[in-house]
Amino acid sequence: MSRPVLRAAARPLAFARCYASKNTTHFGYKTVNKKDKEKLVRGVFSSVASIYDVMNDAMSFGVHRLWKHHFINRLDAGMRPGASRPLDFLDVAGGTGDIAFGLLEHASTAFGDVSSTITVADINPDMLAEGKMRYEASKWVDASNRVTFIEQNGETMDAIPDASKDVYTIAFGIRNFTNIQAGLDTAYRVLRPGGIFACLEFSHVDNPVIDYAYQAYSFGLLPLMGQLIANDRDSYQYLVESIRRFPKQEEFSYMIKKAGFYVPEPGYENLTFGVSSIHIGVKL
Repeated sequence: MSRPVLRAAARPLAFARCYASKNTTHFGYKTVNKKDKEKLVRGVFSSVASIYDVMNDAMSFGVHRLWKHHFINRLDAGMRPGASRPLDFLDVAGGTGDIAFGLLEHASTAFGDVSSTITVADINPDMLAEGKMRYEASKWVDASNRVTFIEQNGETMDAIPDASKDVYTIAFGIRNFTNIQAGLDTAYRVLRPGGIFACLEFSHVDNPVIDYAYQAYSFGLLPLMGQLIANDRDSYQYLVESIRRFPKQEEFSYMIKKAGFYVPEPGYENLTFGVSSIHIGVKL
């Protein structure tokens, strides 16, 4: 089997994430019952599904596309010439399909891979519907049925067998999980030995001056843009708050290790001063 080549050594960390309580969790800055968060997250993304990428372009000035492009190139995944079989990709929280289509494009262009398959999983049927619509209008539609869309909770992935995937990707989705550690444990379960976990997520800016400007922009303007463009201030207020609640880079790297992955040194790659970051783990 061919897979991305990663180098460096793991670095142990000495702390873990603390959650709200046994029965509650965070929904942005609100404390809610754990059993209610899945429904609340579904509501957010149902509200924004049809204009999700439009809002991402507006809020990031298009930079999110550069992050995703770099993420896919960094992963460098695809069936190498002479490999014994195609790869099985799993893109989680991948509703609109942009990461999935980018992975297929890279595999085809870089390695001539026109055989590997990808499963796009999302908890939200409206996001999946958007992705399916884009898929039907794309060049990837053919008789091979290489792309599959399924509605799944990323914390359990009960439709995905153990050790059945080679590459697990998730972009800007894991911070919405009720139990992030459970999602990481599930990622480890569904990957084959040697499989790659790759996550692109909003993160934390270390430079205090840049962080001050970033937070002023995030809390001051993004919800307003959500109101003006999408007529939905609350969803974008949640998105801003969920970013701030997400574990810092070192802490999230520790959680990936806790799930059982080998994490290459230095543990993560910051993009745009740490506004987002890439985390990669290998199932040994």
